[in-house]
Amino acid sequence: MNRSVAAMLLGLAATGLASAIAAEDVTSLRGRAVTDESDPAVNKPTVAVPGGFALGWEKQPPMIPHPIDKYSIDLRQNGCLKCHSPATFEIAKAPKVGDSHFFDRDGVKLDHLAPRRYFCTQCHAPQTGAIPLVENVFEGR
Repeated sequence: MNRSVAAMLLGLAATGLASAIAAEDVTSLRGRAVTDESDPAVNKPTVAVPGGFALGWEKQPPMIPHPIDKYSIDLRQNGCLKCHSPATFEIAKAPKVGDSHFFDRDGVKLDHLAPRRYFCTQCHAPQTGAIPLVENVFEGR
């Protein structure tokens, strides 16, 4: 038997041994056995917080203080801009999109939202009323 076949058989044996060890009753931080299937994600309702959330650190992207379930953000439209664009924020009484969102990656100021800042939920996230999985003692600024 040549060396490559022997190495392949040894690798398969090691994989089988690792699977057998992982099959033991090991619990995750959430209290489930590691071998259990995950529960499907449950759509929890988002929290509406008048005035928004306090920032935890300097230059933190603000969290979204209202539901966005019905918003559409795709290549053709951005539901956030209905209220947060420079043309509509005063009427909607909403914060304006930050000036930093109008600069491209080379630092050139654009007259429209920069493409890399178009998909708001890449940085800004709505909040739910979910119970924290672990205790959190973080204090913001």
